[in-house]
Amino acid sequence: MITRVTTQTMMNSSLRNLQTSSSELARLQDQAGSRKAITRPSDDPSATANALAVRAAINSNKQYERNINDGNGWLTTADSTLASVTELMKKAKDLTLQGANDGALSPLAKEAIAVQLESIRDELLAKANSTYLGRSVFAGTSDAAQAFGPGPGYAYTGGQGTVERRISDGSTVRVDVDGAQVFGPGAGAGAASMFGEIDAIVSDLRSGVNVGARIATLDTRLDTVLTATSTVGSRQATILDAKSSNLDGKVDLEATRAGLEDVDINKIILELKMQEVSYQSALAVTARTLQPTLMDFLR
Repeated sequence: MITRVTTQTMMNSSLRNLQTSSSELARLQDQAGSRKAITRPSDDPSATANALAVRAAINSNKQYERNINDGNGWLTTADSTLASVTELMKKAKDLTLQGANDGALSPLAKEAIAVQLESIRDELLAKANSTYLGRSVFAGTSDAAQAFGPGPGYAYTGGQGTVERRISDGSTVRVDVDGAQVFGPGAGAGAASMFGEIDAIVSDLRSGVNVGARIATLDTRLDTVLTATSTVGSRQATILDAKSSNLDGKVDLEATRAGLEDVDINKIILELKMQEVSYQSALAVTARTLQPTLMDFLR
């Protein structure tokens, strides 16, 4: 069977070819202008779904980054505070050792030591009420402005819960410090707080009681502070490791996103030039193919 090719058939075929070439040219022009491989979901549904998943992962990565930075701020504040507390407690111990030497000290000298200890107590209380972004780092989940109230009771106002930050899909880190354990009476029934212990030393100095027996109490308290410092250091190391991993993940996710969404500008320009040549060729061929016929003159 012989297929009859009419002028109308040739025109329709040429028009389809021109439209196809024009559409491809427009697509490449959009990509060159936007530098995006996907300008609409229909361009590549599979790549679009993957790009959305990658963008969701990028948003999660950004949130973890914020959590890590916030957690690091909490732990940095706690670490520097505990370092200061350690130095203050060492000074308090040295002063107590001096005050225990009853034979060499006059009442006036003991009073001078007592005044220095009171100053240290006030500094310790200020450190125990240290805050980060308006939140006490030693008060747990409490929103109280201070973890410890004024003397002589030095009441602990902290909450029972812990403050944690999620730093990855399956990992959280505690960023606060148990103020009751470090500064307060801890688990001991009837025990005094750190500030109360120093008040007791001051009272003994002023009343003539030898303070030698108080040194062991200060040693125990100092050990507690050092243990807390070590714990904070361990948590901060975990935070810093997570920060490094988060940064690596950020780079990898951005590379994946770029591979899905962005175009190679050099490649797209080359393809655009080639498509322009193809379109111009199609126009030229169509113009030569659809020459006027006898019917055009008979109309």
